[in-house]
Amino acid sequence: MSQHQKIRRFVMTGAVAAITATGAWYGAGLKTQQEIKKEIKARREATPAARISALQESRGALIARRIGLERKIAELEARQGGMSRPEAAVGKERR
Repeated sequence: MSQHQKIRRFVMTGAVAAITATGAWYGAGLKTQQEIKKEIKARREATPAARISALQESRGALIARRIGLERKIAELEARQGGMSRPEAAVGKERR
């Protein structure tokens, strides 16, 4: 095989790979945009009861997250006060 054919083969292989990757990336972007548009449309067309329900679910998730963070903060403060990690987890002080 001549040097010219080898170079051409590598260039063609690279070009096909680049076109395939670009097409996949572009297609994924289009799909994401369509999903976002559907979600926005669903939110706009939602009834007030559905909106309230969605907001309550979001609130519940945020409250659960807050409780978890408050627990971690309390454990950290207890450990800084001289407790070991297992003691801080159950809230017992060293004697």
